[in-house]
Amino acid sequence: MADRRFIEEFLPIRDIGESSSKEKRIRKGHLSTLHVWWARRPLAASRATIFSSFIPSETNSKKISNSSDFLSKLSKWEYSDDLTILQKARKKIFESNKETWPKILDPFTGGGSIPLEGIRLGLDVSCVDSNPVAVLIQKCALEYSMKYGSIIKEPISQSIETRKNKLIEDFEKWMKWVNEKTRSEIEEFYPKKNPNEILVGHIWCRNITCQNPKCGLSIPVFNQYWLIKTKKEKASLFPFVKDGKIQFKIVGDNYEKFPEGFNPSKGSISNGNIICQSCGFTIEKKHTINEYYEKRTTQKLICSIFTKKGSAGKKFRLSDSEDLKILENATKFLENKINQIKSESNIDPIPNEFIITPDNKEYVKGGLYFNFTTVVLYGKTKWSDLFNPRQTLSLIVFSDYIRKAFSEMLNEGYEKDYAKAIVSFLTLAIGRLANYGSELCHLNPAGGGRIANTFGVHVLKMVHNYMESNPFYESGGGWNTSNEMIKKFLKNVEICPPKPANVKLGTASNLPHSNEYFDAVITDPPYYDNIAYSYLSDFFYVWQKRILYNIEPDLFSTPLTPKSHEIISNLPLIRGMDKNVAKEKFDFLKSKKDFEESLSKAFQEIYRVLKKDGITIVVYAHKSTDGWETLIKSLLKSGLVVTAAWPLNTEMKDRLESRDTAALASSIYMIARKWEKIPLGFYRDVKKELEVYLTKKLEYLWSEGISGADFFISSIGSAVEVFGKYEKVVDDSDSSISPIKLLNDTRKIVTNYAINKVIRGEFASEISQMARFYILWRWAYGNTKVPYDDARKMAQSVGIDIKHEWNKGFIVKENEIISVLGPHERKGEEMSKSPELIDNLHNTLLLWKNESKESIEKYLTEKGYKNSEIFKRVAQAISESLPMESIEKKWLDGFLTGFKSDDSQGGTQSKLF
Repeated sequence: MADRRFIEEFLPIRDIGESSSKEKRIRKGHLSTLHVWWARRPLAASRATIFSSFIPSETNSKKISNSSDFLSKLSKWEYSDDLTILQKARKKIFESNKETWPKILDPFTGGGSIPLEGIRLGLDVSCVDSNPVAVLIQKCALEYSMKYGSIIKEPISQSIETRKNKLIEDFEKWMKWVNEKTRSEIEEFYPKKNPNEILVGHIWCRNITCQNPKCGLSIPVFNQYWLIKTKKEKASLFPFVKDGKIQFKIVGDNYEKFPEGFNPSKGSISNGNIICQSCGFTIEKKHTINEYYEKRTTQKLICSIFTKKGSAGKKFRLSDSEDLKILENATKFLENKINQIKSESNIDPIPNEFIITPDNKEYVKGGLYFNFTTVVLYGKTKWSDLFNPRQTLSLIVFSDYIRKAFSEMLNEGYEKDYAKAIVSFLTLAIGRLANYGSELCHLNPAGGGRIANTFGVHVLKMVHNYMESNPFYESGGGWNTSNEMIKKFLKNVEICPPKPANVKLGTASNLPHSNEYFDAVITDPPYYDNIAYSYLSDFFYVWQKRILYNIEPDLFSTPLTPKSHEIISNLPLIRGMDKNVAKEKFDFLKSKKDFEESLSKAFQEIYRVLKKDGITIVVYAHKSTDGWETLIKSLLKSGLVVTAAWPLNTEMKDRLESRDTAALASSIYMIARKWEKIPLGFYRDVKKELEVYLTKKLEYLWSEGISGADFFISSIGSAVEVFGKYEKVVDDSDSSISPIKLLNDTRKIVTNYAINKVIRGEFASEISQMARFYILWRWAYGNTKVPYDDARKMAQSVGIDIKHEWNKGFIVKENEIISVLGPHERKGEEMSKSPELIDNLHNTLLLWKNESKESIEKYLTEKGYKNSEIFKRVAQAISESLPMESIEKKWLDGFLTGFKSDDSQGGTQSKLF
């Protein structure tokens, strides 16, 4: 099928984006519940883009509308296991491809979203990934699930077998077997105080000695003291000094009343500095870290969390001597269990492998470390350091019985490959248990007292007051929850065709496939320096390896996950040494240039294995324009030609609003083909073509609700459609024009378009460069902070050199981050003599806040803005760009409303606006 595909002409981006963002909240049956993997693409967007890549484009408006409606429906989660809808989609693909099933590849498979939807639509799917943890997830989700769990015979057959899903039955059988065996050994270390209680977990805290020589108190380190903080219920720990010690009691609803003046949100540590509750002495962050590293701190069990049978609410009880005795017994039992496993299995069950540092060594004080593993600064330098003795005991006993389960299955006559499949799923459950069972988990008071797992964010940072979960608790982070999550996933995908993916451990820059083999390559490549997958996944690898080292030797043959083939720029992530010095000393660290070269090789391999009439989709969501430029250069270098680009909203709104730094709501899906490029383009012609095409595309993006930072990034993909089809672009003197120059032109076109839209036209050309920058910033980034290079490029697009403007007015630079100050963050005297519109607006808002209307009129008269429509329009544009909770928006709305009111009353202020 060499014709253009539907995705190259049209895509209902609003509907698909809505389905994708809603999907983030789904837990039952979703791929994301199978095992942690970072930055998975939404299944909705994957399903819709794959389907639209294999059906032809339409010219008839009714057919376009029908196909668009079907795509919108297909993308919804509730239809992901609807056989009628899926059969219709499969049949359409089959018939559109000469009654053959297209072969697709994802060379950066990761968590498996794209291949899963390929299988769901009936395609022949191949996967490649260099990370063994990712490959294990893929084998379970994409190979074993289809091979042993599918209940249909053919992709487009209506025949469904009436038998039960044997894979689900056997998986549940062995989950229960492992649970019962483990319970029989260690349940005594998770006791109930009375028969009606169900233990949820425990709250721990670190303790550090006050450095005041006159005090010397042991200080419990808490970020905050809340235990539960919901609309219905509030309770917290309350620290007090008694008998020369800091002790606790529980206060709040159904406990003692909150003491007067006590603020549970204010803990004993803030920004790394610890304040002694007794004498008020401050221990600075540097000293705190040193005390932790030198192991001069302790940890203490503070309270237990439990529920009562028949009640969903959480209860809290302070720990006592009985709890401490149980811990002591668990620690002794752990020592004996380690020796037993070493004797029986000839392995060390404790993951004493070090948390890898940039120099490939165990961290030593003052040495190199990565910014995503700051926990090593506190002396947590081995993976085993992230688990307390009872957590460790739980994990090694569960793991031991999973190993034994494999032998039991073979003794019962299971085929080896089938037994391997079940054990692999059980091993994924260990990963979830570890994720909810480390010292880096914490209590989530706003979530009703639930546990927040280790990888709520993709960093390993110190948690001073952590939550330990009960692995036998029927909900939360327990073993039973893993069982239910995996079962529901298997149930969701049982209507997938019995076409297991071909899963390979390998590298995208050296694919194990022949030339022109695939009809499509659809992938989500790595994002520059965004996530260090191989380093973070070691958290899971060290546990999985101890179960599967003999069962999956090809995956688990190295001490830690392989790092050399990962495509990443990790040099920007190092700390503790100048980056240039570090690169010279440790040449295996990967720079931006190394990343570009590796990514270019991967795209060249994609080009090689793609059929001549094949199609490629590249998904990218990096917020940095630097990362985008790297991707585009690599893509163009491969020979692929971008034919379309679509932004799909893939993030939840509330998740974005909680961030302090700029983030994208959209991922950009770029479609490319293996087409011959036009040999030569002239810059003046290409620039005109760029303006015409972008204006048309920007109109569509604007109408579909794409805005802010997403609008700028979306335009990049659209621009590549224009200049990427030329082998070379030259100016009138025959000098080559770089893609970077063309991207700069793109920014200027988009900037002018956005300003005209935000200001609504007629006054845009009359606004100063600084005002244009401010309006654009608020529209694109709101109140968030932005990396310097992105801010520089935005400033450049409006004709400003940001280096000449920062730290003089509203533009502030701190390290490599730029922020833009609002009126509440500035002082009137700094702005009163400035001619700049934004400074005058800010000063006016300060006067409004102080309820000084006469001063406002006098000030605006002096500045020439008393009757200025531009001044009003700028104020309105900024207000409309900011979120409702913004202080600046509230001031602007109050100011504007006040003058509208005066205008309606015919008062003296009516002439202002």
